[in-house]
Amino acid sequence: MSVDVAVTGATGRMGRAVLDAASAREDVSVAFAVSRDPGDGPIAGTALDPADDLRELLADRSPDALVDFTVPASSLEYVDAAADAGVASVVGTTGFDAEGERALRAAADRAPVLRASNFGRGVQALLSAVEAAVAGLPGYDAEVTETHHNAKRDAPSGTANAIVDAIDDARESAAPAERVHGREGEAPREDGEIGVHARRAGSVDGEHEVLLAGDGEELRLTHRAGDRGVFAEGALDAAAWVAGREPGRYDFAEVVEGDR
Repeated sequence: MSVDVAVTGATGRMGRAVLDAASAREDVSVAFAVSRDPGDGPIAGTALDPADDLRELLADRSPDALVDFTVPASSLEYVDAAADAGVASVVGTTGFDAEGERALRAAADRAPVLRASNFGRGVQALLSAVEAAVAGLPGYDAEVTETHHNAKRDAPSGTANAIVDAIDDARESAAPAERVHGREGEAPREDGEIGVHARRAGSVDGEHEVLLAGDGEELRLTHRAGDRGVFAEGALDAAAWVAGREPGRYDFAEVVEGDR
């Protein structure tokens, strides 16, 4: 059965990728796509509508899910509109502040909201591997380095933060580790801290490396995305999975686990 999706931020990097991916799938169709600059369409055969018309479009075309990769302020506006219409949201936007997180939770009380910092299945495997490695290497120093294209807005990336959270969870510490973002001058490493380093360059779609180092040995775990279409496919998988579910918060890990 085909799932009808609405796509926001259609002229952005990920919006275009989602439309491209949807056009090649039989289990997904595009109900409509919106953009702040609809004159840049059509994209992958889909005409663009103004983002200001989202609420009317949700009511008129009744999509099963909305897929959003935009910026926090726009994302909150779109997810709120979808929740009011009883439409599930798949959110790949990152960089929400505490108020934004509260707004997403409020939206999830009215409709399903599936949010993930990364929709790559390989990243889900990386998170599992990180937890297992950290648990098996107690006391090892941990450093996380991520690289993204030069237009990436938030730093560190949402995926890097998710990796640090996974390290914290695996350590089962009484309190979260101190996160040190880069180092400069005299900055000896403190016990238990996690170094986090963000690089921005060129057109890199996404690279994340975890370094675990002890005395005399080190372990490196790395994920590289060669095409953002990987994330688009994952988001559409999530849309197909979450459509029609009960209101609440969901995670991409549930989609991956459900396919096993």
